[in-house]
Amino acid sequence: MNIEHIAMYVDNLEKTRDFFVKYFNASSNSGYHNKTTNFRSYFLSFDNGARLEIMNKPDMEDGEKTLNRTGYVHIAFSTGSKEAVDRLTDKLKKDGFNVTSGPRTTGDGYYESCIVGIEGNQIEITV
Repeated sequence: MNIEHIAMYVDNLEKTRDFFVKYFNASSNSGYHNKTTNFRSYFLSFDNGARLEIMNKPDMEDGEKTLNRTGYVHIAFSTGSKEAVDRLTDKLKKDGFNVTSGPRTTGDGYYESCIVGIEGNQIEITV
């Protein structure tokens, strides 16, 4: 069994789409809009077939996104090498995103960094 896609509600669809296209090489569909409910979404596809659906609808709640909470905590992207982890982490940091850890080798052997990305969502960057 495979996870077909992960979905997340966001405040700004276009800005979020552009973030994943710019930093994580996503490709986007042309979007969907339900004119009755004003629900909007994009499906973002990544090199290995993974997909992320970003969605928006009127009157959403946007609670605090603490890094130490229950529920879905982060999305992890594999870059293929330590050097690529370092480069992407540095690029995101230079562009103003908060690096919360790394790059480093964790106790369980992962080489990774974590950033607070678009709209306060945590993203892990690993080999």
